[in-house]
Amino acid sequence: MVKTIQNNHLFWDGCDTTALAKEYGTPLYVYSETAIVNECRELREHFINKYEKVRVAYASKAMNILAILKIIEREGLCLDVVSGGELYTAMVANFPAEKIEFNGNNKSLEELAMALDYGVGRIIVDSLQELDWLIQLCQEKKTTAKILFRITPEVQVATHAFISTGQTDSKFGIPLKPEILFPLIEKAIQAPEIQFYGLHFHIGSQLKENETHLTAAQTALNYVLEIKERFQYEVLELNYGGGFGVRYLSEDTRPSYAYFLDPLMALTQKFCQTHGLQMPTIVIEPGRSIVAEAGITLHEIGSIKEIPNVRKYVAIDGGMTDNIRPGLYEAQYSGMLANKAEEEKTEKVTIAGKACESTDILIKDIFLPPVKTGDIFATFSTGAYGYAMASNYNKIPIPAVVIAKEGQASLVVKRQTYQQIIQNEQIPDYLA
Repeated sequence: MVKTIQNNHLFWDGCDTTALAKEYGTPLYVYSETAIVNECRELREHFINKYEKVRVAYASKAMNILAILKIIEREGLCLDVVSGGELYTAMVANFPAEKIEFNGNNKSLEELAMALDYGVGRIIVDSLQELDWLIQLCQEKKTTAKILFRITPEVQVATHAFISTGQTDSKFGIPLKPEILFPLIEKAIQAPEIQFYGLHFHIGSQLKENETHLTAAQTALNYVLEIKERFQYEVLELNYGGGFGVRYLSEDTRPSYAYFLDPLMALTQKFCQTHGLQMPTIVIEPGRSIVAEAGITLHEIGSIKEIPNVRKYVAIDGGMTDNIRPGLYEAQYSGMLANKAEEEKTEKVTIAGKACESTDILIKDIFLPPVKTGDIFATFSTGAYGYAMASNYNKIPIPAVVIAKEGQASLVVKRQTYQQIIQNEQIPDYLA
């Protein structure tokens, strides 16, 4: 068990979280390496080892730091990046270039050049201009690019609108309009600088039902068949994205990877057999599902304000600067007092952040033991998009990150200092 209770304290992968808070300070992100490894190995068992010609690319936007990337590489997964900064981190981690795919709806010329120079395995073309840019860069560099086109499969998914990406009206992907998509594909097939591999889609995040994945896959497969009929060209790869849901609250359910992947593979295999197509390599891009439940965040309780017959506010030493999701799209979390883990939960409180925003509320109406200043509050399932989306709003430093493994803790990201926050600022001469 990653989460255990001992002597009234919360332990995470064998480490006393109260002791971690004391040693490393708060706010503090704590990851269980065991939990990350278990997710990777479940993907291997239920996908990589089960089917031929498949890959798993970790969507590193969920959490892209050197230590996590080394774990991902060690566990045999590929990597998905969406910016020059994420690619640079992968390069510093010596992540194998051929196992990297580069996504993103607005890659700059500098980022594309960086990807070509490093030799990334796939570039996911996401805009109408990107193919021309790639051809030009490849000509200049005398190289070739292996590409997929990201399409918008025109499906509506049961998730928050802010994390839905597969609908027609989306900033992501190439519209499924024959007059737009097919000329791009024809140009890619004919261009000597381009190796056209296939199609990619991602329909959204935090998905709990498989029907939308299947609908999107059917759409992609229909286009694979039409590409064969129009251009006598066999698509080599299909990337079915990720978005597999995780648990944030105790009542949440989490479908298995097999629940999504087995029907997808069955659909793909049957379609290819029926229409005489070669089976393409199938790629998936889980991110959140690999790291979300592996991570917790520790905060120290500060001020406490009780408004009679209204609400009791309990303030923490972080908030929206280390977890923007509640304020951004009303994401819900569960938590507990790490230093009072076995005590009876007798009072209802609201956990408030310290940023100067009314939306900086971490959890509304949670039952906890009697809360005192100095207690340590642990928020669960913050491993995805906590550190990744952290900011310096109000000039609050980015927290440190620790990885726990079987009772041993390693500092993998140092806490940002005030000096580091302003290190790039300058005072012009006329103000000096």
